[in-house]
Amino acid sequence: MLVNTNIVLGITGGIAAYKAAELTRTLVKAGAQVRVIMTKSAMEFITPLTMQTLSQGPVYTDMFAPAGEFDMAHISLADFADAFLIAPATGNIIGKLASGIADDLLTTTLMAQNKPVLICPAMNDKMLANPVVQDNIKKLRQYGYEVMESGIGELACKTSGSGRLPDIPVIIDALESLLTPKDYAGEEVLVTAGPTQEPLDPVRYITNLSSGKMGYALATAACHRGARVTLISGPCALPAPPGVKMIGVRTALEMHEAVMKNFTKATVIIKAAAVADYRPESVSEEKIKKSKGLAAVRLVPNPDIIAELGSKKTAGILVGFAMETRELLANARLKLARKKMDMIVANSLREEGAGFGTDTNIVTIIDSNGKEIRLDKMTKSQVAHRILDHVKTLKKKKGPAKRK
Repeated sequence: MLVNTNIVLGITGGIAAYKAAELTRTLVKAGAQVRVIMTKSAMEFITPLTMQTLSQGPVYTDMFAPAGEFDMAHISLADFADAFLIAPATGNIIGKLASGIADDLLTTTLMAQNKPVLICPAMNDKMLANPVVQDNIKKLRQYGYEVMESGIGELACKTSGSGRLPDIPVIIDALESLLTPKDYAGEEVLVTAGPTQEPLDPVRYITNLSSGKMGYALATAACHRGARVTLISGPCALPAPPGVKMIGVRTALEMHEAVMKNFTKATVIIKAAAVADYRPESVSEEKIKKSKGLAAVRLVPNPDIIAELGSKKTAGILVGFAMETRELLANARLKLARKKMDMIVANSLREEGAGFGTDTNIVTIIDSNGKEIRLDKMTKSQVAHRILDHVKTLKKKKGPAKRK
């Protein structure tokens, strides 16, 4: 999460500099305070006025302050920053940093700081593949800089290959990860997300309104905090979170099989998927014709995955979700006890800003010790981190004991 973080964005002179405008807008929208440093070459591609307008702050272009002002910008910006983001990073800036050259405001500021630095290379594919550039990237990683892999696709020079600026959501994800303490390092986290689809025939199925956003937010947050994450997902219109092992499933039976194959090594299991309770007893091999009608569909129960996990003797923490339209907390408490979970997250369909498809949620965390924590409306990413915070607390209390 980037709320209330201070980011210094360094823009260098490549054609991808135009993308820095949208990147800055995204950072500000995410709640970051942004200060921009532009090299002389960067100003050939995009103007300081554009960046000033979008960043809502000053843009720094000159190593030396105007006469009458006293501002050692390379020091003040180093002190201001929680992290530095260099996007786009040309072969020139990469070479300067690798060689310790500080001959302009950006390189001097980077030389005078000790904060996390994320570098996003963007250049011609042949330039990127040059052994000198690759050696410089290797040096920067050895020095502790985080250097992203360039995107692959069509380049401005009409060739295709590696060298594109990484997509903005990927950059934001990498920056959030860089700024997140790794308090889940060593943990194996298994998350389920999304709906399941129970087919009636080749073109129809029974499903629910789950978007998968809460489960994907949990997988992303756990990954940012250093965990090895496996995400088992039903059909969702969401991109796979970077750094997460993805297993795609469609039906409840497929979800059950995938979970049972992967849960034994998990130290934390979070069942956020909205798994269908029932499936059609039989599936027609042909499309059911309207003229024949569909008088009734006989349903049979699907496996109760979380109850089965709760009954098994496994180490770690088991977390489930409860979504109800009435008596939310009472039903959640019963589910917590009946299915032998360590924690349940209760959220209602009746409150605005909560439930399926939204980017926010309103939940109550209930644990097996009887503690209840009400969380007011916040983003699903924020909710995910609060859930992981409480899981961490429970793990400290529970220790290595086996689940009964």
